[in-house]
Amino acid sequence: MNFSLVSSSSEITCPCSKSSRHINEKLLVSKPFVRVGYFKKKDHRVLNHDSRKVAVSRSLIPESLQEPYIGEKHLKEEASLKFKFVRTLLIDNYDSYTYNIYQELSIINGESTSQDRSFLCKCDMDLDALIAGNKAEPGHTNEPGVAWVGSSDGRPPLGATLPDQVGADKLSLSQALYDGATTPALEAHWPLCLQPMNMALSPGVPPVVVRNDEWTWEDIRHYLYEKKAFDNIVISPGPGSPTCPADIGICLRLLLECRDIPILGVCLGHQALGYVHGARIVHAPEPVHGRLSEIEHTGCNLFHDIPSGRNSGFKVVRYHSLVIDADSLPEDLIPIAWTSSTDTLSFRETQHSNVIPDAFWSQSDRKIPVEYFATDIKNTSSWSSNNSEGMKSTKVIMGIMHSTRPHYGVQFHPESIATYHGRKIFENFRKMTKNYWLRSSSIDDRKVPRTSRLFSALPKSKLLMNNEDKRNQLSLCNTVMLSHKSIGARFLKLKWRKFECLANKVGGARNIFCELFGDQKAENTFWLDSSSVEQRRARFSYMGGKGGSLWKQVTFRLSDQSNAKGGGYLSTEDAQGSVQSAFLEDGFLEFLNKELQSFRYKKEDYEGLPFDFCGGYIGFMGYNLKVECGMASNRHKSRTPDACLFFADNLVVIDHHYDDIYIMSLDDIHHHPGTAGPHERSTTISWLDDTEQKLLHLKASTTKKFKEHMSWPVASTPCKEGFLTEKSRDQYMEDVEKCLKFIKDGESYELCLTTQMRKRIGDIDYLGLYLNLRERNPSPYAAWLNFSKENLCICCSSPERFLRLDRDDILEAKPIKGTIARGSTPEEDKQLKLQLQHSEKDQAENLMIVDLLRNDLGRVSEPGSVHVPCLMEVESYATVHTLVSTVRGKKQLNLSPVDCVRAAFPGGSMTGAPKLRSMEILDSLESCSRGIYSGSIGFFSYNQTFDLNIVIRTVVIHEGEASIGAGGAVVALSNPEDEYEEMILKTQAPVKTVMGYQSGSDLS
Repeated sequence: MNFSLVSSSSEITCPCSKSSRHINEKLLVSKPFVRVGYFKKKDHRVLNHDSRKVAVSRSLIPESLQEPYIGEKHLKEEASLKFKFVRTLLIDNYDSYTYNIYQELSIINGESTSQDRSFLCKCDMDLDALIAGNKAEPGHTNEPGVAWVGSSDGRPPLGATLPDQVGADKLSLSQALYDGATTPALEAHWPLCLQPMNMALSPGVPPVVVRNDEWTWEDIRHYLYEKKAFDNIVISPGPGSPTCPADIGICLRLLLECRDIPILGVCLGHQALGYVHGARIVHAPEPVHGRLSEIEHTGCNLFHDIPSGRNSGFKVVRYHSLVIDADSLPEDLIPIAWTSSTDTLSFRETQHSNVIPDAFWSQSDRKIPVEYFATDIKNTSSWSSNNSEGMKSTKVIMGIMHSTRPHYGVQFHPESIATYHGRKIFENFRKMTKNYWLRSSSIDDRKVPRTSRLFSALPKSKLLMNNEDKRNQLSLCNTVMLSHKSIGARFLKLKWRKFECLANKVGGARNIFCELFGDQKAENTFWLDSSSVEQRRARFSYMGGKGGSLWKQVTFRLSDQSNAKGGGYLSTEDAQGSVQSAFLEDGFLEFLNKELQSFRYKKEDYEGLPFDFCGGYIGFMGYNLKVECGMASNRHKSRTPDACLFFADNLVVIDHHYDDIYIMSLDDIHHHPGTAGPHERSTTISWLDDTEQKLLHLKASTTKKFKEHMSWPVASTPCKEGFLTEKSRDQYMEDVEKCLKFIKDGESYELCLTTQMRKRIGDIDYLGLYLNLRERNPSPYAAWLNFSKENLCICCSSPERFLRLDRDDILEAKPIKGTIARGSTPEEDKQLKLQLQHSEKDQAENLMIVDLLRNDLGRVSEPGSVHVPCLMEVESYATVHTLVSTVRGKKQLNLSPVDCVRAAFPGGSMTGAPKLRSMEILDSLESCSRGIYSGSIGFFSYNQTFDLNIVIRTVVIHEGEASIGAGGAVVALSNPEDEYEEMILKTQAPVKTVMGYQSGSDLS
């Protein structure tokens, strides 16, 4: 790999003196971030600025800057300003938590009318319109409150749960949030995961997100000092160290030059604030990722109304391996927060505390030498006094401020789902920004044109690259605009029939599939199989095969795995066997997007159906498609196609909850203009009639045991050879050690290391193998796929949902992190379940991925809508207990289903965090492509919904070879031997199934 690590020494020194004015500016020049590629940007200096429309009628800053130092502003004394909004520039350091900050800032930053909210989805405005802000209608305000999505009055019935067609997850906090027992004081104590979802308080001005190498200093200067576009800056967390220019980008120069603009640095941004003023960056006493600490602070304005100290209720989530060395702090930097002890807590440990603070820290009236942020300097002496006897070696600085600039930093993550008072910190910074500008000068109210003429979620202007880089749009801006050119409209008509309470009478899903689609080795068939329906985890199964006139198979292979802009080759086979090939310059996801956007249909066709998939694409996307989702390149080429899907126009659906069966057929009413209209309709009706007759003639007694129904392998060739792993035990454990080194040096918080096992199995009955697997390891997101032309079968028993989008535009992810084997007795099983539930390591893993998924959904969800109804619940399966969370959000109206997938693929539970840096590291460690493993199987319905799993616990059979991928999340608490054993545990069910099936053993 072509990137370097942070220094492995115990400290990383800064060559500058205490005075920031003597910084060597060569250290501050941002270089392209070679890990994810360099994106070309327009030079704003050559643009005609006079032609821009600026939505601020009165300048915030004088037109010309008379001082040579760009950071000096001199504001005129004018009338009082009613500061209704704050405009934030959010610098993204290629982190996987930046959009959690984006969501929080959007929630707290002002109020807007319902009419304003409708314009968040417009796509035709420019950046200047966005950053100019908006203004609430005179006399109109929205009271903050709690709204229940889908409820007429915004409140659910007592004990209600969020609606879920596939599974009804309990909203464990519904009683606390809605039974009237909450108080403002209690809510202030909650972490974000326990706070009500603010749907009634709509965002006023969301931040503008810019990556740290996306704008030059000239760009920044233009928007800060010529356009007066932003009131404050937030610098995000990120991997690496502020000592590495590629990691920190433009941020050091921002902190140096923008001496009078309020800046808040989070984690890496906090370290950058220390580093640029001369502090040393050193390794922390221990890496802390996904764990919590109790915090003491000085009571400055950033922590106004937030308690302090042990048992106070102020507990924060930490994701860092590096810290600011307290002994190296220059006089200009004042510590304002630190850990109250050396102990860290798991999330569940924080839930056992019954301490509710009866008083909050009050804001002091004493001011620091400049007038911007009031605080009590005397309180900062507590750091020195408390640490006079060696405490600096045991307590870690968690917050700093500059003595003469409005610059603050916090080492912890206020945006994390488990941080207490996190939103309050952002609210305080917003208030401090407003007070700063008010105290600096009194300015007339900014008269902003109505947002109906201005506002957009984020236009494609300065924030996007040139056209040739458009496939990476989503990774570089707040949202991706839905501007894809369709390939020609197709008008689809759905016909369906329902048979109530029939499924079990005819032998259940297995018998239905085998009888309807099991002939001829079940070639070109699919089965999304909810084989585990306990605890309402899944409800519907979808099955079908090669059939109607619209059926086709699309197969995609990336062209050049080392080229980020490479595109790939698409092969399309239709129902008549005709094959066409094409090169897709824009890649597979763009092709799929155009396909889905080309469909036209009537909602009335499927309004009576309780499920989402009514026909469309069904198949898999391989892990290497990450190159179309922001990753710069793939190191390894996949042996299997990178994507393969059927267009299913005929299918059978089973509702396991009500035991109903649905048969469905889809037509293009203009498929053959002039002659084939009636013919197409008769073909559809014919398939429905034939399938109905087959179903009604099925009987439960026709169900056959596996030996009777399936052809078994030749007994004269006994199976003695087991699976061969790509890496030995020692090699795998050595890779875990390497991961721990990366984590120690701050390059990642969590790395999901994997490997592959392979075995030649020859030409056996693959459907019989899958039937054994679903019996041995039933799972809610299991799947069977047979692509006969590719000599490819997939036998999947996944328990994990990657991402789902329903007809109400609700996105849902259900990441799994934390696995333990089932016990041999009920008592042992219960003990193991409790062990998993309270494991500090597993909770840390899960929390990191939950925050990552909140970020991924936050990129494409309405601000304020991302929430976590279920956090770290234990789900039990045939062989393992798992720790599962649920993350949901409301999709932005202007985005397509594929945009949502592109924002989150591959699933964070298979990569680690931060996602991009972690995938780069994993590519350097893993010896082969993951292929289909770690990708997704599922459907993209023509009605713009989708449901995708994570491909784990899966046997992939390609050209007679079976492969099984497995791995685990490596975090700072990991032990190499334990990680190897966990990887082996996850392969047990599929490995035993293959070995048992080859040897002729019977599960029946």
